[in-house]
Amino acid sequence: MAESGDILEQLLVSFKKFAVHGDPKATGKELNGKNWAKLCKDCHITDGKTTTSTHVDIVFTKVKSKTSRVMTYEDFQKALEELAPRRFKGQSKEEALQSIFRLVAHKEPTNMGVTKVLKAPAVDRLTDSSRFTGSHKERFDSSGRGRGREGREELVENTGYVGAYRNAGTYQEKMKDK
Repeated sequence: MAESGDILEQLLVSFKKFAVHGDPKATGKELNGKNWAKLCKDCHITDGKTTTSTHVDIVFTKVKSKTSRVMTYEDFQKALEELAPRRFKGQSKEEALQSIFRLVAHKEPTNMGVTKVLKAPAVDRLTDSSRFTGSHKERFDSSGRGRGREGREELVENTGYVGAYRNAGTYQEKMKDK
């Protein structure tokens, strides 16, 4: 019986991980239809033959409350109870339920199909700020970090001298001698 309690705890952990996946505002207490379908796909509940994504969507609609768009943890357990006999046809209802619980326990969302960062010589050459020329070179310091506003705008110095005047600040010294 201790094993059953451990599986239910791991089931809750997996539920929470899938509930917050892809939604920074999610609390982890409710699972939406998209994440329910992802859970079934990632945990191999859907096999494409006996249990398809259509079956998963129908079960989601069946177990959630009528006006809701999400399912709670209790609804989640009911949904797994609905899918277990379909997924594991040769087993008794209780064995099928334990098998489907083991499929979901200890699982978390995968990021399959996510775009990888391209690390090619051409990209390195184009993004190396030490090779920039002209006005683009002025936007970065020697370490390659951007200068922000200072690098984008020509800031005005209110010293009274024109720009690039060599003897700026020497007027007081000249007047002091006279």
